[in-house]
Amino acid sequence: MKNRTDIRLALPSKGRLEQESLEFLNACGLAVLKPNPRQYQAGIPAVSGLSVLFQRPGDIVVGVRQGSLDFGIAGTDTIAEKQGDGGEIIVLHDTLGIGTCALALAVPEGWEEVRSVADLARKARQMPAEGKPLRVATKFPVLTGKFLREAKVDPFELISSEGTLEVAPAIGYADMISDLVSTGTTMRDNHLRPLEGGEILRSQACLIANRAALQDRPEVLETAHTLLEYVEAHLRGQGAFLVFANMRGKTEKEIADKIFTQTGLGGLQGPTICEIFVRATGAQEWFAVNIVVRKEKIMQAVRELRSIGGSGVVVSPVTYIFEEEPERFMKLRKKLAKA
Repeated sequence: MKNRTDIRLALPSKGRLEQESLEFLNACGLAVLKPNPRQYQAGIPAVSGLSVLFQRPGDIVVGVRQGSLDFGIAGTDTIAEKQGDGGEIIVLHDTLGIGTCALALAVPEGWEEVRSVADLARKARQMPAEGKPLRVATKFPVLTGKFLREAKVDPFELISSEGTLEVAPAIGYADMISDLVSTGTTMRDNHLRPLEGGEILRSQACLIANRAALQDRPEVLETAHTLLEYVEAHLRGQGAFLVFANMRGKTEKEIADKIFTQTGLGGLQGPTICEIFVRATGAQEWFAVNIVVRKEKIMQAVRELRSIGGSGVVVSPVTYIFEEEPERFMKLRKKLAKA
């Protein structure tokens, strides 16, 4: 893969995570342009030279690990299952806030005596007397096997499946399942219930990259910088609003002193205050104030501004909040420097 000159980002090719990934990138200002919906290639006009491919989440992780892909979006669950032990994958951002779910154990509703993982361990010890070990259907054999061994559930047999797991106990090729759960509705509809203490992993979508590509190709590192700029600024801006108000006063310092008497008008570092130039001669001096507040604090901020003489309050949503450098990119540079 060392001779490759293009830069590749892979996104999930189907399901809820595909849609959520596209919507998330669009909200970040990284809209994916896919001229032909039947094609598995696209681009992001905001990031020059970046090709977008659509693949299964498992293939994305393997591709990033092997270097055929430079970047990918995949769930924590799939990354933990398929990343291997070589350190080829670097997680650039682990809290994108999409694709949230949990990998969890579930048993048939008819197993009244099995409510917890400890109960499951007891049942597993009894099952060989019935002529078979505990059979667990899963798409995550590495994570599931590790969890069961640590929970001293023994003996067990993992049944790998790429199909619909919820039907496995009903049709008889497994006794229980280890699967991803978001709302739990599908499990309940198939007469399964989660075990107490049976959550293996909490998962959400992450942005990952190939370590060697970041180290050896400056253009890939710069693309990582750009992606993290957009992503972090968007996430930092979520739920933030810019509040503008007009206030009478003699100086910016006087206005600032009034603002600092209130608890909800702190802004990011503090308020921005500037003089308003009015047409009428001899008019009172006016100043414009703007501060950033969280959504849940808007009404508090409006009332506090009014209480100190603010008027004409305007509230506008924030699209981005850029810091001096993306925090995660600075951490990435340090991590690569140590390698």
